[in-house]
Parts: sequence; structure tokens; C-alpha cells
Amino acid sequence: MKLRQKLSMGVVAVLGAALVACGGGGGDAGESGFGTGTMRVALTDAPSCGYDAVNVTVEKVRVHKSSSAADSDGGWSEVVLSPAKRVDLLSLQNGVLSELGQTALPAGKYQQLRLVLAENSNAQPLANSVVPTGGTETALDTPSAQQSGLKMNVDLDVNADQLLDLVLDFDACKSVVRAGNSGHYKLKPVVRVIPRFVSGVSGVVAAGWPAATTQVSLQQDGVVVRATAPDNTGKFMLQPVAPGTYDLVIASPGQTTVVVTGVVVTADTVTALNAAAAAIAATASANGTAKGKVTTGATTIDASTRAVQTLSGGHTIELTAAPADSTTGDYSHTLPVAAPLVAPFVAAPGTLAFVADTAVAGKYSVQASALGATKTAGPFTLTSGGTSTNDFVFP
Repeated sequence: MKLRQKLSMGVVAVLGAALVACGGGGGDAGESGFGTGTMRVALTDAPSCGYDAVNVTVEKVRVHKSSSAADSDGGWSEVVLSPAKRVDLLSLQNGVLSELGQTALPAGKYQQLRLVLAENSNAQPLANSVVPTGGTETALDTPSAQQSGLKMNVDLDVNADQLLDLVLDFDACKSVVRAGNSGHYKLKPVVRVIPRFVSGVSGVVAAGWPAATTQVSLQQDGVVVRATAPDNTGKFMLQPVAPGTYDLVIASPGQTTVVVTGVVVTADTVTALNAAAAAIAATASANGTAKGKVTTGATTIDASTRAVQTLSGGHTIELTAAPADSTTGDYSHTLPVAAPLVAPFVAAPGTLAFVADTAVAGKYSVQASALGATKTAGPFTLTSGGTSTNDFVFP
């Protein structure tokens, strides 16, 4: 019997009422559970770290009204892909979506959603795979705990005669976990469920930002909401993004971090940060390294780490994030030691005025999350070529 992998979402952000698109009537019917609505689903990705491709093969998306429904229970509604669709997640950046399909489903509130991937089999050994930069394509292993179907809770309202329009933001960087020096990689999906907003942010970076390692992200309180990498012309598009106020962060090892605070995103509008004539330049910086080990007492380490920096104005930003090695627990973050360049947002055609935040040059903290808890080390100050070692032990 074929084993399907029901992959839990590592990060889920759902805005209940905002997910219900305007349609023709039927509001009362939807609230009481009568009538039929439609769910449409697409897939997108945030940038990857050190990989040329991350491939997943999607078989279906399932939703259920009960958060406690088992795989074999009745009442599931599904978007089924036939044949299953193999997608390189790294091709889904700068607002690009891969459509997975749509299905009619009974109106009401849905509390569980699952993404079902094809298994790696003799017939399709690389259904889910990774291509490390400079390496060869390798199968992505899925731990048995994920194969058993870890549950994801959501809060989705579907009204009769209306469309529930979803995007699954599959973060390849945080989802691919190294397993020691064996050349093996594991898939630990980190996926956000977001509405298909029209709104977002666009902009341009100048030549000099390394294409393979540069990440542009919108953040709130140090949490990445949407991220991408500039295309080969330097242009970037962060979409879909909910209306709100964000910090825009441009980060890459060996380059001075650039931050634009207070970026305003309004409904149904793509905010233009700058034009090509005012492209954000890259400024070289020496690096330091924040590294260490995460220990959980288990044979397989299931932990994530990230490096954050708090600016003088009180804004906290994330520079890098990645899982700890699942075998050794080791982690490492390469970080610039130069003072970040910070500018307040001004609407076009205004000019962004960047100032070096010298008080926080090289000053970082590292956070590790495991077993439902988060621990922080720092702040510490990195110098050129220097290292700060911080180990984390979770009971």
C-alpha cells in the first residue's frame, strides 16, 4: 500500500475572516453550514540557503471542519492533483505562484489543513529532492513522525457562493535539514497559509548583492512575514502581503545589512519602495560567525535557530534562520560586522536616507527553538573573523 506523507506546517498564519473573498451573497448560509463554497490553493516559496533546487511533488491538499479528524475519518474535502505535480520551490519567488487547483466544499468553518506529498519510491526516487549548491540531486528523507501525519490547526471560514483563496508559502530554507556529514537531507516542512492578497512591496537592488545569498524580507517585530531573492536584474517583489506596516530587511553574508523601517502596505496596492535609478547599493562588510550546538536529549535533533539584531530605534530584525543539524545539533550563522544602514520609509518619489546604526555594529543574539520552547543567547558582539559560540540544552 502506498504511504502518503501528511506534512505538518511548521509555521501557520491564517487570518480567518480575511480569507473569505467577496462573492455573490450567501453569507448567512455559510455561517450556518449550508450551501457550497470554493477553495483555491497555490504554492509559493521564500529563498533557500545553499541549494540550487528544492523539489517537492504534491498529490493533494486536504481540509476538514474538525481539528481532531483522523486521516481515515469522513468529512475531508480535497484538491487532488492528477497527475501529482513536481515543483522546484526555488522557482517560486518574486510573487510567482504555482497553482495547485480548486475544489467545491461545504460552507462552514474548517480547522485542519494538510499538504500531501508523493513518496520517494522505486518508480520515482527523487519525487522530493534537493540539489546542494555545487552538488548533485539527492533525495529528501521524511522522518517517520511526519509520515504518520502531524496535524495542523487553521481557522478558515467558507461561505456559500464565495471563494477561499489560499497561498501555501513553503519556506525551503527552513524546511531542508542537514543530517551530519553523510550527505543526507531531511524534509521538515515550514509552511505558512496566507490569503492571496494583491498587496505587496516591490523594489530594486543594485549590482553587487550576491544573487545566491541575498534575501529581501518584510518583517514585523523580528518575524519574517514574506521573503524573496532579487532577480538577475536586481528587482524584487514581495507578494502576497497583508496590509500593514513592516520593516524591510536586505541581508547577505559579506554585505552591510540594509533596513527600511515603517514600510506601509495598503489594500490592493503594491508599494514601490524605489526605482532602478535609485537602486539600493551593496556595501561590503567583514563577517563574524555565531555558532554552537543544540542538545535535546533525543537521537534526532528537531530544532531551529536564528540570528537577530535589535536596532537603536528598538526594531528587532532577523538576519538568518536555519534548522540545526538533525544528527549533530550543530548550527552556524555567518553575519556582517559592519553597522546596518537604516532609513525610515518615505513614499515614492521621495528618497530613502540611510544612516549607519553604529551603536549596534556586530551586535547580535541567537535564538534556538525546540520541544515547544525558545531560548536566547546574547546580545554578543562579533568582530571581523571572530566567533561567538553559544550552546543550547533543552530538557
